[in-house]
Amino acid sequence: MPDLNHGDDEAAVNALRSAVMRLSRRLKHQRVDESLSPTEMSVLGTLARCGTATPGELARKEHVQPPSMTRIVALLESKGLVKLEPHPEDRRQKVVTQTERAEAMLEESRRKRNAFLASLVEGLDEEEWAALRTAAPVLEKLAHL
Repeated sequence: MPDLNHGDDEAAVNALRSAVMRLSRRLKHQRVDESLSPTEMSVLGTLARCGTATPGELARKEHVQPPSMTRIVALLESKGLVKLEPHPEDRRQKVVTQTERAEAMLEESRRKRNAFLASLVEGLDEEEWAALRTAAPVLEKLAHL
């Protein structure tokens, strides 16, 4: 466990936070569709990973309030990126599903961001690239804790 009272651990946590935030900002600038907010893109990404979900489930996964998610889903629906359908077990609820258009847009976005990251990786030496490949699953775990 990191000891934030220990200089090396505190410096490592600080460096990790700073680097992740800067890299995240740079990746956000690699968007395919500028008309979508980062939150809207995040909701589409969650649907791509998890499949269909109710607005309440999406709100929990995205850490937003249910009324906010209702507005986000309505915007995505108006743009033809998601569709609402009756819940198969509870007709009082709806499930949100991404459309083929959203899938294509997400794929293009991934390609663009992956190409951007690949161009950055070209500046690393073999040892740095090996360390990054090893760190990637750990960063993925941190992102989902």
